[in-house]
Amino acid sequence: MERFLGFTHNHCFIMLFFISLSPLGLAQYEHWPYLPGYPEPPPQVYQPPQRPANVPKIQLRLAGQKRKHNEGRVEVFYSGEWGTVCDDDFSIHAAHVVCRELGYVEAVSWLPSSKYGKGEGKIWMDNVHCNGKETTLAACTSNGWGVTDCKHTEDVGVVCSEKRIPGFKFDNSLLNQIENMNIQVEDIRIRAILATYRKRVPVTEGYVEVKDQGTWKQICDKHWTMKNSRVVCGMFGFPSERKYNTNVYKMFASRRKQHYWPYSMDCSGNEAHISSCKLGNHLNVDAEKNATCENGMPAVVSCVPGRAFAPSSHSGFRKAFRQEQPLVRLKGGANTGEGRVEVLKNGEWGTVCDDNWNLVSASVVCRELGFGSAKEAITGARLGQGMGPIHLNEIDCTGFEKSVTDCKFNTESQGCNHEEDAAVRCNVPAMGFQNQLRLSGGRNPYEGRVEVLAERNGTLKWGTVCSENWSTVEAMVVCRQLGLGFASHAFQETWYWHGDISADNVVMSGVKCSGTEMSLAHCRHDGAHVSCPRGGGRFGAGVSCSETAPDLVLNAELVEQTAYLEDRPMFMLQCALEENCLASSAVNTSLTSGYRRLLRFSSQIHNNGQSDFRPKNGRHAWVWHDCHRHYHSMEVFTHYDLLNLNGTKVAEGHKASFCLEDTECEADVQKQYECANFGEQGITVGCWDVYRHDIDCQWIDITDVPPGDYLFQVVINPNYEVAESDYSNNVMKCRSRYDGQRIWMYNCHIGGSFSEETEQKFDHFSGLTNNRVATR
Repeated sequence: MERFLGFTHNHCFIMLFFISLSPLGLAQYEHWPYLPGYPEPPPQVYQPPQRPANVPKIQLRLAGQKRKHNEGRVEVFYSGEWGTVCDDDFSIHAAHVVCRELGYVEAVSWLPSSKYGKGEGKIWMDNVHCNGKETTLAACTSNGWGVTDCKHTEDVGVVCSEKRIPGFKFDNSLLNQIENMNIQVEDIRIRAILATYRKRVPVTEGYVEVKDQGTWKQICDKHWTMKNSRVVCGMFGFPSERKYNTNVYKMFASRRKQHYWPYSMDCSGNEAHISSCKLGNHLNVDAEKNATCENGMPAVVSCVPGRAFAPSSHSGFRKAFRQEQPLVRLKGGANTGEGRVEVLKNGEWGTVCDDNWNLVSASVVCRELGFGSAKEAITGARLGQGMGPIHLNEIDCTGFEKSVTDCKFNTESQGCNHEEDAAVRCNVPAMGFQNQLRLSGGRNPYEGRVEVLAERNGTLKWGTVCSENWSTVEAMVVCRQLGLGFASHAFQETWYWHGDISADNVVMSGVKCSGTEMSLAHCRHDGAHVSCPRGGGRFGAGVSCSETAPDLVLNAELVEQTAYLEDRPMFMLQCALEENCLASSAVNTSLTSGYRRLLRFSSQIHNNGQSDFRPKNGRHAWVWHDCHRHYHSMEVFTHYDLLNLNGTKVAEGHKASFCLEDTECEADVQKQYECANFGEQGITVGCWDVYRHDIDCQWIDITDVPPGDYLFQVVINPNYEVAESDYSNNVMKCRSRYDGQRIWMYNCHIGGSFSEETEQKFDHFSGLTNNRVATR
């Protein structure tokens, strides 16, 4: 939970909340906010550490192929030139010293073996030993300056915490000797000046201000460029910048005394964060030692928001627009502007391999999608594995491309697999949605009764949400709005959570979300005419959130390979008849001479997400199934349907119940769940559950279906009983041709794996995602 503005920060910061807490002890409590009524202690005033007299002055920077702005190869400026540090004997203590010297509160980790690329020039330090309390890396012991047997393949890197030391003072004593000094400031903001922009959300125009030594300061516009504006806009979630009316700001600036930052900024325009920009010219200083901006005024930025974040106009409706089919999309992310990167090529969606994946390339993706620059370039399928082809590898962008498909890349993905799928976390505008909602009474900040801020009789008042028809889909929107990840459960009773009594009244009812909304207020609801027979209080809607979620995907290829017809004698189907696995006409079939025609197939369901798929019901609610001789933990886990080409069901949909277990797993994953002996049920990440074609009820009864062309459809977790990171890939469709004796299954694919155009050609209708018989 970032306390500074909602975007990641430049050289590492952390508030030292209690002097008695060590930085490492503090880290484990970082994401727990202080409860209302318990004010946070004031930040410790920064006292610049005293450098011992015999220690030389150095300057540090983080360089190389970064995936976050607060990490990189450690580079040291000593004796007039930049050099690197060898990883021999380097430790977390040394990393702490580096991060604190750069203004971050602490180090998170360090990486050996030139993980951020090989540096150039001298290797200044080798066999570095620090106790962690040194004021500068130069005070740590080493072999001596430039004394080393290392190569640049051993260059060390560090990852610093995102928070900065409050009041940190930048040491500018070596400024005149160093070219290309990186910017180090505590914080940055866009402060709306004109009344028009002060009332708008998000703030898109205003002064650029930096926090330096604990004070907000303006930047002189004499050396300000549109490239600088592009970087600042990107940090605040805006894809581009525009020109503004300078005359209004000149008039405004002439009336006020400004407090200027003593430097200018020199950005190339493709940086994801100002900490990668260079420090520009030093300003003139007046007699009172204040920076002056002769014949200039404070720098202003005007940013262009993406379509989803454009400030709403009260003058009428926005013009309707038809969104073009994007070439890039994000999948499997919990929050707006994050997810696995997928690109469209030859009508099919595929993933991107993470080789050389960095902030510059990730920022091209973010801006293309209407967000700002990238906050983090994520590797190693940390936001879940994709399916299908891997389209791009070794992407190399300049940062100015309109689309990631315009960057240089390698189409060969040999050596890549879906365990290396690249993802991104983008900077998004601060919309303030999280202030309109709260969770109350839970055991931790990730759960509780949902309370919303609503206007009643001209005043804003907290109240509950009616829990009637409240489901996982609505809970997903709540968790996203609060930045708490995915929903793990939706609750229709919350008597065990003592919320605020003054907020017991229901202020929102009839909530129905599609699941993609950024705020609960964007979902359909009853508005001011609240209707909730059960009332609020103990029946208020509740949620629990989780940073990770499972993602189930059916193996479409296996369905295509294993489908066949079987004419099965009725006397062998008694168990299946009792469990409603046959069409209703089966009751009239002769037990001795009759048979049923079954379309059989195997289903292999993978968990490609970030957490295990566990059934909603506890063991007490599991049901014993005689046919399968084990307990089923989910009564409706899949729907099997045969539809004609206009989407009408021709075979009565079979609602299959499942026992969930790990049938097989990837090489390095251990099985955890099995059905035998009333065992724990679920599907582990990296494992799959197989229901073979020869198991009872693993079929559709097509006895009454005439020959023709059909659509075969399987929907997993159709009622959204269990939360998943992506529901769009829970549907699998095939074209099928039945000639009365044989069935041919072809073009089987997962929902969302092809372009919209290809999908429309495939079935001429949007497809059903429920099990109801179509009504005319």
